[in-house]
Amino acid sequence: MTSGTIIGVLVGYLVVLLAIGFWSSRESNDLKGYYVAGKKLPSWVIAFSSNATGESAWLLLGLTGMGYAIGVHAFWVILGEVLGVASAWVFVARPFKEYTDRFDSITVPDYLTDRFRDTSHVFRWLSAIIILSMTMAYVAAQLTASGKAFDSFLGTGYTSGAAIGLAIVLFYTTVGGFKAVAYSDFVQGVLMLGCLITLPIVGIAAAGGLGEMFGALEAADPALLQPMGSFGWGPAGIASALGFVAIGAAFLGSPQLLTRFMAARDQRQIVDGGLWAVLCVIGFDVGAVFGGMAGRTLFPGLVDPETILPVMSQALFPAFFTGVFLVVVLAAIMSTVDSLLILASSVVVRDVVQKAMGSDASERHLSILGKAVTVVIGGVAFWIALAEVRVIFYFVLFAWSGIASAFTPVIVCSLFWKRTTRAGAVAGMIGGFLVTVVWTVAFKERFYDLYEMIPGFIAGFACCIGVSLFTKPNEEAVAELDDVRRTVGPVF
Repeated sequence: MTSGTIIGVLVGYLVVLLAIGFWSSRESNDLKGYYVAGKKLPSWVIAFSSNATGESAWLLLGLTGMGYAIGVHAFWVILGEVLGVASAWVFVARPFKEYTDRFDSITVPDYLTDRFRDTSHVFRWLSAIIILSMTMAYVAAQLTASGKAFDSFLGTGYTSGAAIGLAIVLFYTTVGGFKAVAYSDFVQGVLMLGCLITLPIVGIAAAGGLGEMFGALEAADPALLQPMGSFGWGPAGIASALGFVAIGAAFLGSPQLLTRFMAARDQRQIVDGGLWAVLCVIGFDVGAVFGGMAGRTLFPGLVDPETILPVMSQALFPAFFTGVFLVVVLAAIMSTVDSLLILASSVVVRDVVQKAMGSDASERHLSILGKAVTVVIGGVAFWIALAEVRVIFYFVLFAWSGIASAFTPVIVCSLFWKRTTRAGAVAGMIGGFLVTVVWTVAFKERFYDLYEMIPGFIAGFACCIGVSLFTKPNEEAVAELDDVRRTVGPVF
């Protein structure tokens, strides 16, 4: 494969992203336009965008690598993510959309503040601390991956590669705002889905068919075809399976995903988008795991299982399609970075500057500030990424869990339990977040590497419910929840 082929595919992809940025620029002149695309997005965009953002490069490199390394045991991830995505769209999306339209919310802290009649802005400050601490590390790690990817594909060098990746994302994100993010994520999601449908089909055919593939896997290691893998049905196997299933629970309440529901044009887009979202995540995850399993048959003995996608793309596809596969890896990185930058910028400008600090600046000036903050956050993450410090990847392991454990229990309780109080919600956010971090640092290795989101969720729900039982809910908020239920109707 020539570098010219890769460059040609890459340039074509970048031109599409830049065009989306220019096309979306008219929507980014106020905060609603910049942060939620004016609440005008159609179903198919929010469906693909939410899944592309939720998966990132972990899907293309990590999950294919899991399929390669542990085989059928990785199916628990598929189960968890399908259940998580389906539950989010069926149970959470419609009442959350109704609430946020009533409040004219453009951030998740907006919703929490109005839902619990919080006049002290505690949700805004607390959300800012949690979101900034987690997203900064996550963005830095994605830029690290971008630097290594550009260096591997084009020989740019690590620093130049990370800078190129950041510059591309910052351009269409600052120019076009959330509309550009959502539509670019849609393009990136379609590319990812196409890649993960094609990869296992070609890989399984090259292995001689499903029967031959399963036979080769059993001969290599019978545990590759066991539901609990090499762990068996003991505590370690159960803990591993539960951890994999729990990954999908984050889709119920992570702010970067809830923003898609807020940005939908209307309730009808939520109903239509749910089917697209579920089909998309099934295609993503099944393709990744089966692609990795086919790769284990064709290319046994890889030192790093997470290299199986580029190895298969180079060995099984013509040069042009190999370039497409490599670009898809970059697309997965960018689809996460852009959403995290917008999320972090919104919590600074909307929640801290405009609301908590009471700025009286115009919408246009605040949108300009939002773009500047986006650039600053990206610059800080780039500075962190320059060190290539391994601890960044350590933070990535629980960044998804830290955000989800802080917000999901509170979001779920706020939508479905009228006894939830402001004090309970604050306790749930703090408890879920802190337990996730402490568990990862101090306890995880002692408990069969149980995924930190499980104790984080338990703590979040326990704190939220426990404190709420000893405090009094706002009567107006209780009445409003009943009215939202009547308006939305049955959730399925």
